[in-house]
Parts: sequence; C-alpha cells; structure tokens
Amino acid sequence: MKRDIIHISKMQSKIGNHQSWIERMDRHKKRKLKTSLLAWGLILPGFIFLALFTIYPIVKSLYLSFFRIDLSVSNPEFVGLKNYADLLKDSVFKQAFMNNLLVAICTIPTSIALAVAMAIFANKVKFAKSLVRVAYFYPTILPMVAVANIWLFIYTPNYGIISYFNPNLRILGNPDAAIWGIIIMLIWKQAGYVMVFYLSGLQGISRELYEAAELDGAKAITIFRRITWPLLKPTTIYVAIISLTNAYKLVDHLYIMTKGGPGNATNMLLFYIYQVGFDFWDTGKADAMTVILVGMLLLVTAIWFFSQDRRTFYG
Repeated sequence: MKRDIIHISKMQSKIGNHQSWIERMDRHKKRKLKTSLLAWGLILPGFIFLALFTIYPIVKSLYLSFFRIDLSVSNPEFVGLKNYADLLKDSVFKQAFMNNLLVAICTIPTSIALAVAMAIFANKVKFAKSLVRVAYFYPTILPMVAVANIWLFIYTPNYGIISYFNPNLRILGNPDAAIWGIIIMLIWKQAGYVMVFYLSGLQGISRELYEAAELDGAKAITIFRRITWPLLKPTTIYVAIISLTNAYKLVDHLYIMTKGGPGNATNMLLFYIYQVGFDFWDTGKADAMTVILVGMLLLVTAIWFFSQDRRTFYG
C-alpha cells in the first residue's frame, strides 16, 4: 500500500513537471510569435513603400512597353516588341547609351580613387579635421540645380572662370568636349559622397594591424595594398553600385547646362526617356527604354555583387 502511494506521488510529480514544461513551451512560443509579429510590423511599411513606388512602376512600365501610346492614337494599341525594335534603329538612343557608358566608365573608378585618397587624408589629418571633412562633403549637400549653375558659370565663355585662362575655350558648346565637362562635374559632386563611406570603413580597421605592419618594416604603399584596400572591399562593392546608379541618373544637370546638346553630344538615357515621354509624348517608347535601363542596371549590379561578394572578407 505504501509503495502504491509513493508510486502515485511520483507519477503526479512527473505529470506536474510535464505540464509545467508544456506551459513554459507555450509561453516561449507566444513570446516568439509576438517578436515575429513586431518584426513584420516594423518592416511592413517598407515593403508597402517598395511595392507601390518601385515594383509596381517597373511592372507597369514593362506592360506598357508592349503598346503604342502617343498622341496619334486615342487608345493604347498593342504592338508587341515593336517599341524595342524601333530603339535599335534610333540613332539618338544609341548615342545616349554610349554617352552614359562613357560617363560610367570614367566617373566610377575616378570617384573611388579620389574618395579613397580624400578619406585617408581626412582620417589622418590632425589640424581642422572637421573642417576638412566638411569641405570634402560640401559639394554633395548642394542641390543639383545649384551645382549645375556653378559649373555653367565655370564653363561659360568670356566671363566664366575658365575664360581667364583661355577666353576662346568653349567646352559646353563643343560636341567633342561637352561630355567631358559633364564628367568632371559629376566626379566633383560624387567624390565627397563616396568619401564618407570610405572614411567610415577606415575607422573600422583596427589600429593594431597597422602597428604590427609598421613593426615589420612595411612601407606605406605595402600597408595600403595588403591591409587597407582588402579590408575596404565591402565598402567598395557598395560604393561601386551607388556610383553606377548615379551615373545613369543625370537629368537636372543636363536640363540646365546643355539640354542634351550640342547635337545630342551630352544626351543620356534618363534624359532621353524624359524627352521621349514628356516632350514627344511617346509613352510606349519611353517605357521600353525604362525597362532596358532598369534591367541593365539590375543585371550589372547582380553580376558585380555576387562575383565580388565571394572574394570579400567582412571581418
């Protein structure tokens, strides 16, 4: 009888422990559910914003690119791939594409090189460090219209700054030189912005690595090549993507400075999309160019990111 009582009490104890374990698991699941709901609630506005202002316009542009939508038709007319075929025959589109490619090739590596040099100097300078950083970053905070007006004054013949050195020099009026004037302006504006990211990356590198290299007698160029640059590679991946998108976002500067001229010498893809869509009212063709531009940027960004990400050390 006594053994039965002991056995029953043990069973009750086990049942009680099991019930308390179930209750703890239920409380843990409830806390986990609340945390998940909170996380989804926080990122949901971002998803809604992305869907409404990024995904939907891209999908809508893709759909409309298969239609003829201009002032000559009262209702959209399905034409299939005709808008894309017309772009292959459009000499202005080809020139705008090549101009944009030249701008990207020239501005991205140059901006990165200048930004790295500026970031190293701003990180090491002892006197007026804040002033140096503000001076480097200042072109970035200027409105695009103000930047265009500043460089328009610099390039203007007879009374611009360049005219003091050569009064007969006409940069924006010369089809061969105008594109280089735009490239220089873009590098000037973009280098300070890129410098901020590299400065942040430099401050994240441990000082002990530099001290160990200096004790081993490594020279400055070796330290940069073996320590600084490899550890800045994650920053470079991000910066290169940002610089690529910036190279294809030129509209304000072109509208004020050249309007794509002279003779489409400075016309770019985004500005040409604006002209076709809002000046010529050929919405179908403008949508086709938008799809090509977005698709090209996404493809290049994906290839660059995944190819470099595998060979990058993130510390």
